[in-house]
Amino acid sequence: MDPYLKYKEGEKGAWLSIITYFLLAISKLVVASIGDSSALRADGLNNATDVIASVAVLVGLKISRKPPDDDHHYGHFRAEMIASLIASFIMITIGLQVLIDTVRSIIAQDFSQPDMLTAWTALGAAIVMLFVYRYNLRLGKKINSSALQAAAQDNKSDALVSIGAFVGIIGAQFHLYWLDPLAGAIVGLIICKTAWDIFREATHTLTDGFHPNELHEIKESIDTHPDVMDIKDVKGRLHGNQALIEATIYVDPTMTVEQSHEITDHIEEELKEKHDVPHAHIHIEPYENDDKKNGT
Repeated sequence: MDPYLKYKEGEKGAWLSIITYFLLAISKLVVASIGDSSALRADGLNNATDVIASVAVLVGLKISRKPPDDDHHYGHFRAEMIASLIASFIMITIGLQVLIDTVRSIIAQDFSQPDMLTAWTALGAAIVMLFVYRYNLRLGKKINSSALQAAAQDNKSDALVSIGAFVGIIGAQFHLYWLDPLAGAIVGLIICKTAWDIFREATHTLTDGFHPNELHEIKESIDTHPDVMDIKDVKGRLHGNQALIEATIYVDPTMTVEQSHEITDHIEEELKEKHDVPHAHIHIEPYENDDKKNGT
């Protein structure tokens, strides 16, 4: 699939998250106010931040679809990762605020018994978010979008957060009133943990990080080509959801330029088919030691 079409397809998942989070945030905050639940209120604030984060992902996906121009010769694919980074900052801010508020409530012993309506609202929200999580995870893997896959993980944590809120509210019905604000504090911790995971993945990509195992597999694929006598170096980086690979290989020095060019074309095509690497630069150098490849 064309990378620009991938991002357009990914916008469906971002829109689904935005609409779902918006409706859930309003529902939870209203019901939490009526039913007096700290856990559901924290969960509603969590969803409110997710609306902003999902909008950031949507904007990033839209910018990533812009074609190369005079200032961006490789396109705008990294806008997706910048969107993920912004989303993580928003989430950590709200997560810390939720954590501080609920801890203060626990210290002050400001406990109450929430209405059961808040429990059913939390449980229903968890079920909805599990469906959104499965949709975005499948779509994110299909189009190889790190931002959408990060959004899917956020969807899953939101479902777990709502389940935690449900447990806390149920506990309060049995006069364990501290369980409701405790569930709210756990919600804050989960928000912060999710934000950290997204931040770590985004910064790893933006600083040209590339997983060693993936690079090893790519190197092995290059090495299987019959005309590659040795590999000098292989480097990789991510540009949004696009892998950029640079490799230097040794070939028979008696080959013509045309023959060497055919080898690079074949390797680039194989990397594209086997490893979804649309951009590879293969540099050719003459092989000087025939015994090196044989290990003698």
